[in-house]
Amino acid sequence: MKTFKKTSLATLLSATTMLSAMSVAANEDPVKLGLMLPYSGTYTALGEAITNGLKLAIDQEGGQLGGRDVEYIELDSEADPSKAPQNMSRLVNGDNVDFVIGPVHSGVAMGMLRVAKQTGAITIIPNAGLGAATNELCMPNVFRTSFSMWQDSYPMGKVAYNQGHRKIVTITWDYAGGKEDLAGFEEAFTAEGGEIVQQILVPFPSTEFQSYLTQIASLEPDAVYTFFAGGGGVSFVRDYAAAGLNESIPLLGSGFLTEGNLEALGEAGEGVMTTLHYAETLENNANQSFVTAYENAYGETPDTYAVQGYDTGMMLAQALSVLGGDTSDRERLIDVLANVQLASPRGPLSFSASHHPIQNVYLREIRDGKHEVVSIAAENLEVPDDACQM
Repeated sequence: MKTFKKTSLATLLSATTMLSAMSVAANEDPVKLGLMLPYSGTYTALGEAITNGLKLAIDQEGGQLGGRDVEYIELDSEADPSKAPQNMSRLVNGDNVDFVIGPVHSGVAMGMLRVAKQTGAITIIPNAGLGAATNELCMPNVFRTSFSMWQDSYPMGKVAYNQGHRKIVTITWDYAGGKEDLAGFEEAFTAEGGEIVQQILVPFPSTEFQSYLTQIASLEPDAVYTFFAGGGGVSFVRDYAAAGLNESIPLLGSGFLTEGNLEALGEAGEGVMTTLHYAETLENNANQSFVTAYENAYGETPDTYAVQGYDTGMMLAQALSVLGGDTSDRERLIDVLANVQLASPRGPLSFSASHHPIQNVYLREIRDGKHEVVSIAAENLEVPDDACQM
């Protein structure tokens, strides 16, 4: 019996030493970040801005996370939901990444979440606003550093009513993200007493808007609320102005309508009002430092997409600093990530129990080619997550 105990103890000590050595070896390896973002198509600029912001944050940490080098594995999501499960599986099972960062498109997020649930891969969403990701489909290993469609659109419903608008037409692409955005606005606007005269859904990703603009003109609403993004946002705002509608029917929107598009919009964007959780003109120290660093690194002014990437990097930097770079204890890693608090360029940022950002939402107006902050439309806004069970 004594011999057995001695042998067992020796075996145990040997196994512990091996595990410790394996942990040290693993922590000497680079932290692998799998970026599943659009690097082609209508959302290319968004994917590139998120990537730039992420890399800037990590560069400011000396190119390391918790003392470990970083390896980026970039995979083009193509904003194609049908390819999402296969692409996610490739990153997790093929490339063995430590974290998956993505996507932009809410439809792609649905496919990614299925794989995240199956594999337990720690996933950080730096854009897609699908509400279910941190509500009905929430899980401990999924975080969001961006927004939900509701969070950015709901405050505009109250703003629109307070501005005196009573009858509004809403318009977006016919896909999950756009419809969720409209639902948030419509919920707040109708609760105040406003009326949605017509909801118009455009096939995704069509940018042929002329017939819809003619329909809007015939309805004569007090204002129009819309969600479009990327190249579609540019086309809609330009066509809206070209049709002369901006002279008599104010254009309101989720901030993604104009985000990243100011130069392309030109005069057509002047006066457009949006609600969003960031503006490049925010006057806080973190934002001023960020804007300067981003402009020096990339030669252009950052937008919300860049900030979301940047905060993803800062979130990882803070968490891995606490852990000394050790990612071997998954439960502890998740707990540390959940307790991250950032003095972000967007303002104070923390996470709800469902791993969704608690953040300010700003009312912005394009003036002289910049998003000027009119007011805080909602302060430290949390999203509804009653269906989250974890």
